[in-house]
Amino acid sequence: MLRISYADYEALRAHGEETYPYECCGVLLGKSVPGEGNHVKQIVRAGNTRTDSAHNRYNIAPQELVKIQRQARGLGLDIVGFYHSHPDHPAQWSKTDFAEAHWLGCSYIITAVEKGKAAVTNSFLLTGTEEDNKNFEDEAIQIDMPAGAASGTSTER
Repeated sequence: MLRISYADYEALRAHGEETYPYECCGVLLGKSVPGEGNHVKQIVRAGNTRTDSAHNRYNIAPQELVKIQRQARGLGLDIVGFYHSHPDHPAQWSKTDFAEAHWLGCSYIITAVEKGKAAVTNSFLLTGTEEDNKNFEDEAIQIDMPAGAASGTSTER
């Protein structure tokens, strides 16, 4: 299960709306908790460096990813996943998403942005022990609501 604060969940969805009709992308910082999954403590927006087909592809520059990884270490956190949007396309991973996913144990969040408005958001855990046996598994999202909110937590999927 992926655990994320309501504020971070809404922020990554808003990022998709802001970059529409292009894909947004970013990194999830946090900790992997054995038996519980990835706990997101902070999201970091990243620039989509794709210029050829930014409407249906994304790429985070290696230099930016290294900078984010250093930032995470400085905070005592790890990269636990990535997020991106699918403008006018379902919140389901594509063959390209799978081929370009290499961070085993990380969560990959996809938000469908329909006509500029964030719709469904899904998460997929990249499992396996190496590139040859990697697999995406559907992953529930637990949204931690702010203190004093009516429901406490919400679970997507």
